[in-house]
Amino acid sequence: MTDYAPKGFSMLPPVVKNLLIINVIVFLATMVLERAGYYNITNMLALNSIPTGRFRIWQLFTYMFMHGSFSHLFFNMFALWMFGYILENFWGSRRFLFYYLVCGIGAGLCNILVPGWGLTVGASGAVYGVLLAFGMMFPEERIYLYFLMPIKAKWFVIGYAAIELLEGIFVSDGIAHFAHLGGMLFGLLLILYWRKHPFSKF
Repeated sequence: MTDYAPKGFSMLPPVVKNLLIINVIVFLATMVLERAGYYNITNMLALNSIPTGRFRIWQLFTYMFMHGSFSHLFFNMFALWMFGYILENFWGSRRFLFYYLVCGIGAGLCNILVPGWGLTVGASGAVYGVLLAFGMMFPEERIYLYFLMPIKAKWFVIGYAAIELLEGIFVSDGIAHFAHLGGMLFGLLLILYWRKHPFSKF
């Protein structure tokens, strides 16, 4: 958890709230419809690699609203809320939504460049972008690792990025580490653009 909670901030601003709702609805709809044998939502909306022949351009958007398990959904949504509500209050809803989608789509683009991937789901790439933004906007704020150990946001983000890079190179665990890094990369590029063009529309 973070101890950053300025007065007047909404704990559940509209974009974060609606992202949480959409992700839960898509998860439940996928589980119900696929278990009932009505429709294979996953093949249509998850991000397929190009060599499979099942890749569709909309999957770069839709994959980030799908999750493979309840724990996958829970931890992504918890992190989205924990860091996202602060950023949405700080940036405003429009800019936050634009940033979130850019990070998610960027993560998908990076992932399809990695050989061997056939199917990817989850908001993790976008959420890692949110994490990076929090570390850049509030580098000195403390995040409580495992709710116990305080660590400055900038070191938390750097540590997570380093772990993702090492695991992406050396560990074959079925996790899309380069998608996570892609979300952070696109988030970094967008924040640097905004710093250079502070009056940008988005």
